[in-house]
Amino acid sequence: MPGKLFIGNLSFTVVDAGLNELFASMNIPVTSIRIVRDPDTGRSRGFAFAELAPEADMESAISQLNGKVLDGRPLTVNEARQQKPREFRGGGGGGGGFDRNRNRFGRRSGPRGGGGDRRPRNGE
Repeated sequence: MPGKLFIGNLSFTVVDAGLNELFASMNIPVTSIRIVRDPDTGRSRGFAFAELAPEADMESAISQLNGKVLDGRPLTVNEARQQKPREFRGGGGGGGGFDRNRNRFGRRSGPRGGGGDRRPRNGE
């Protein structure tokens, strides 16, 4: 039965070719392997997804790969679950923004008071 596998606890140095070699050495046919990477740095996030070929047996693949050591780390392999749709919760607000009538301490400045408008007293 074809399906999709989640492969976790990957070393950050593992590349797609390394996973392809692992699957080939265990005679598990796959159609694609994708290591998930951080979009900003391009570094591996430590997990991957493998799509099995139609003739592959998912239960057999999981039992063969789960706990297998790759680059010094035991793999966690199980059936990939469908990602739940994310709920839209509305805006997150935001920062205070700029108010030209307030100084850096949040106090009003300018002609309506709050400092900066000192007048000489008693003939100073």
